[in-house]
Amino acid sequence: MAIQSKITVHPVPAPAGSKADFVAELRGADLENLSEHDFAVIRDALYTHNLILFKGQQGLSPRAQYELTRLFDPTVTTYGHGKTLDAKRSVLHPDLKTIPHQPQVQVIGNGPVASYEGLENITLKHPHHRTFHKTPISDDEDRDNTRFYRWHIDAALYDLHPPRVTSLMAVSVPKTAPLNLKYDDGTGDELSVPRGSTAFVSSYTMYDLLSEEDKEFARTTKAQYAPHPYIWMSGAKSRSDGLGMVSEGLELPYTELPPIEQEKVKILPMTWRNPVTGRLALQVHPSAVEKLVLKDGTVIEDLKEVREIVHRLQRPGIAPELVFPVDWEEGDLAVFNNHGVLHSVTGSFLPEEVRIFRQCNMAASEGPLGPLPLEVSA
Repeated sequence: MAIQSKITVHPVPAPAGSKADFVAELRGADLENLSEHDFAVIRDALYTHNLILFKGQQGLSPRAQYELTRLFDPTVTTYGHGKTLDAKRSVLHPDLKTIPHQPQVQVIGNGPVASYEGLENITLKHPHHRTFHKTPISDDEDRDNTRFYRWHIDAALYDLHPPRVTSLMAVSVPKTAPLNLKYDDGTGDELSVPRGSTAFVSSYTMYDLLSEEDKEFARTTKAQYAPHPYIWMSGAKSRSDGLGMVSEGLELPYTELPPIEQEKVKILPMTWRNPVTGRLALQVHPSAVEKLVLKDGTVIEDLKEVREIVHRLQRPGIAPELVFPVDWEEGDLAVFNNHGVLHSVTGSFLPEEVRIFRQCNMAASEGPLGPLPLEVSA
C-alpha cells in the first residue's frame, strides 16, 4: 500500500472582484518532521499555485523553516543575497537582520525588539516608500494610504543564481485598519490592502496578458542586470507604482561600485519556465535591469528605453484585480515560487508598533529554466 501524506491542499478563492487565483492553503503539515511524501505534496502545490500558506505555525523553529526552504533545492546553503547585506550602500542593508544561529534566515519587521533568536536590542524598520519613491504620498495622508514599495524577485542578480523559493514567517503582527493603496501613475488605480500586507502577482498571468508579438519578444530576449545592482541603484528613485525606476542618471557609475567581475554579471531570460506546469512567467526585476539582449544579439543599452519596455510589458500584470495582498496573522508561513511571482512590501507602521517576520531563501544551484526551443520558434 502506498504511503499517503496527511497534507491537504485547499485553493484560496480570489477575493471579491479579484482574479488573483494563484494561492493555496495547506493543512495537516508537521513542518518540523516532514516525510518525503509530505514534501512531494508541498512541492506540487507550490508549483501549481505559486503561493502556499501554512496557518498556525507559531512554534516553527528557524531551523525547520530553513530546512523546508532548502528542500526545494537540497544542495544549497548560501543565503540568496550572499554578502549583499554587508554593503551599507545597498538599498537592502537597513531592512534585514541575520539570525546568528541560522544565517540563511533573516529577521524583518518594525519597532524595538529586546531579544529574538540570539539578536539583542535590535530596532527593525519597515521599508517606507518615501525612502525609495521619487514622489511620495504626503505626510498628512500617509497613515491612511500606501504604495507598492518595490515590485521584485528575491535575488542578488550578481554572481548568485536567483533562489527558487522564499519562505516568510509571521511571528508578531500588529493589526490596524486597512490602507488605501495608490498607484499614482495617472491611471487612477487603487486597492484596499491590510496594513503591512505583502502583495503578490502571478508572473505567469503577466506573460499570458501579452500580445502575441510581445510574447515572442519576451521569449527571445534576455535581461542583463547591473553589476552589484542594489548599490548601483542606491542613488536613484522609483516610479510611483513601485514597478521600476525613474531614469534621471542617478545610478552610481561603475567606478563607484565594488570590483566588477564580468563573468558574474547576470544575463537571464525574460521568461522563466515552471518546472511542473511548463507555463512561462515574465520574470524580470524591473529596478535592477540595465540592458536587454535581443535574439539577434543586438543590445539595447539606453537605460530609459530599457525601463520603458519592461514597464510596458509588466504593468498590466499588476492591475488591482490581479494583486493578492496577504492579510497576515501570527503563525502564518508563506512559501512562494520566486521564479513565478513578483512581490512587494506595502504599508507603514509607527515607530513603536512591533512587527516581527522571518524570511529565508537560498541562492539556487543553477539558473532559472528558460523557454523551450519549440516555444521560441513558435
